[in-house]
Amino acid sequence: MNFDSLDLTIIAPAFLAGLLVLATHVPLGAQVLKRGIVFIDLAIAQIAALGVIAAGLMDLEPHGWQVQVAAGLAAALGALFLTWTEKRWPEVQEAQIGVVFVLAATGGLLLLAHNPHGGEHLRDLLSGQILWVSYAQLLMPAVGTLTIIAALSLFRKRISRLGFYLAFALAVTASVQLVGVYLVFASLIITSLGVRNHARRRRLPLAYLTGLCGYAIGLMLSLLFDLPSGALIVWCLSLMAVLVYALGPEKNALEFEVPC
Repeated sequence: MNFDSLDLTIIAPAFLAGLLVLATHVPLGAQVLKRGIVFIDLAIAQIAALGVIAAGLMDLEPHGWQVQVAAGLAAALGALFLTWTEKRWPEVQEAQIGVVFVLAATGGLLLLAHNPHGGEHLRDLLSGQILWVSYAQLLMPAVGTLTIIAALSLFRKRISRLGFYLAFALAVTASVQLVGVYLVFASLIITSLGVRNHARRRRLPLAYLTGLCGYAIGLMLSLLFDLPSGALIVWCLSLMAVLVYALGPEKNALEFEVPC
């Protein structure tokens, strides 16, 4: 343990990146659980990562707008395809999402097969490099986050299936390059799982609190123990979600709650 390495200025942009991810992923994660399509985030995130890999093969600037566009187009096409499959074969949608995830993941492996740095690049896309995020990299994700939050607030009661999938694709496109596929999944699903037995009006604030604590603790511990930040944050999010769930009411107790 090295307390001298705990420089908060180092983790400040990384923590801001986490805040941007949580801002959209917490409410979207609640919708994912409600709709019963838990693995859509992994599928869309992997498709966005495939777009990043494809853009990288064209020697584009890794953090340039062209890569963002490539990732966004890939994610949007994936969202449109999954919208179509849900209409066509709704009874097996979860299985179809799994197939899309596997195809995108193995597609990335094939594209990077002859790249000498392919393994490192793939690892960065999966586990992320959140600790090395700069303030400049947060500008475009911040704009996207504000756009998604505004859209979700405006159309909260009447957002269509297609609208949900496209909002989801836009959110994942921005976040997968900041924090990686694993943290995208954790930010969406783990926070919502931890608060599912709490009163409905408390779920969103508690999910945000779970995410904030998970990111903050994970980033600080990664500096102290020199461990991979993304993987450690996933574990911290999970432990925080378990704690929040354990402190919540029993499921049966909610059946007798009087609506406000």
